[in-house]
Amino acid sequence: MPEAPTIDGANTTWLLVSTALVLLMTPGLALFYGGLNRAKGVLNMMMMSFSAIGLISILWWFYGFSVAFGADVNGFWGDPGAYLGTKTFLAETDLWGATAENPSGIGVPLYVFMAFQMVFAVITVALISGAIADRAKFAGWLLFAFGWATLVYFPVAHWVWGGGIIGGDIHALDFAGGTAVHINAGAAALAVVLVLGKRLGWPREGMKPHNIPLVALGAGLLWFGWFGFNAGSELTVDSVAGLAFINTQLATAAAVLGWIAVEWVKTRKPTMVGASSGAVAGLVAITPACGFIAPWASVLLGVVAGAVCALAVSLKYKLGYDDSLDVVGVHFVGGWIGSLWLGLFATNSVNAAITDVVGASDGLFYGGGATQLGRQALAGLIVTVWSFGIAWVLAFVIEKTIGFRVKGEAEVEGIDIAEHAESSYDLSPAGGGTGSAFAMAGIGTPGGGTTSGAKPEAEPAEPVSEKVAG
Repeated sequence: MPEAPTIDGANTTWLLVSTALVLLMTPGLALFYGGLNRAKGVLNMMMMSFSAIGLISILWWFYGFSVAFGADVNGFWGDPGAYLGTKTFLAETDLWGATAENPSGIGVPLYVFMAFQMVFAVITVALISGAIADRAKFAGWLLFAFGWATLVYFPVAHWVWGGGIIGGDIHALDFAGGTAVHINAGAAALAVVLVLGKRLGWPREGMKPHNIPLVALGAGLLWFGWFGFNAGSELTVDSVAGLAFINTQLATAAAVLGWIAVEWVKTRKPTMVGASSGAVAGLVAITPACGFIAPWASVLLGVVAGAVCALAVSLKYKLGYDDSLDVVGVHFVGGWIGSLWLGLFATNSVNAAITDVVGASDGLFYGGGATQLGRQALAGLIVTVWSFGIAWVLAFVIEKTIGFRVKGEAEVEGIDIAEHAESSYDLSPAGGGTGSAFAMAGIGTPGGGTTSGAKPEAEPAEPVSEKVAG
């Protein structure tokens, strides 16, 4: 006879801590993106991340969790009414994963698992915002975030983790979100960028990060929070959680080295922005693989991801799309690298759930042939096409109705003032002088122009690089 439902204190505590860590990642992302942005658009950039916390949290509670993790309806979405926000789940039997044979499930209250997955949804939407810096109306962003979360993220989470077509039928692996989060958000970012068009002056004008210490701080917070993102995705306190933890650290560290190695070869000058971006690239790439590969494969993955993403950010100059903060080059490309890596290096020897739970196979280099590699590629392709298509349609409809892109005057003068009536820095002259300390330091004026009496710099003949590219 099954035992009475029992809460597992260790698993519940770890998942609560992981939830808090992942929530911290979105403010970290706001700092990272804000530092990469120009001074006159920092607050708008950060507002897009903070607004995602507000909007997506409510949507997830009300119906998103049901669509993603409700009982599978048709392979594409879960029962929308399963965990509807009008219901309450506080009974002793409301434990995640509970069945008649195992009333305790993993011993974690349903609301704890709901909250953990909620913060995943939040940061996935926020990731997209980096691609459209300096030119998106805030109202348009909120409408897009609402539509994309509803039509793309919630169903895709079901496809990957809720028993839908990718995890349940194709048997593709994704431990913590390479496909569901990073490929998903990266494909959407590219679509919105193509609809909105380029920033005024791009790529002729230099649009470099205005505050590199802010970039480093944001990257550090992302790195810290990512341990909850990856190790927390095991949901229980066991050896696989430890594996995901160490793999996250190793891949990220290796990616920092991979990125700055590319900078060293190209320019002989490794940069703090490059090291920070390399860390994020490593975090992205290890996300789908952290619980399914051995540590040595994580180190190799980090080096490859750091180097390839450092090169990939230059694609926007060659192909002509203005991905402001390299969401495509880091998240889309990094997500694909990590997902395909599973087709090469996934092994049951470190996690038996690969076969026992997901029904997947060992990777190519562990005797599994090319089967799992094909599954990973198919899963990534499905999510790419769906996310890109829906995001493009949403952005196009918003642009043609309420308008998605700000007017040119607002973009030149500063989107912070135009959209939020506030600015991140006081750039006015102090003490009656002719130029502020910020202007003399080279940050610029609210309109992005030069200070009084200064000669404007000649426009470069070639695109100006924000990081390595160009």
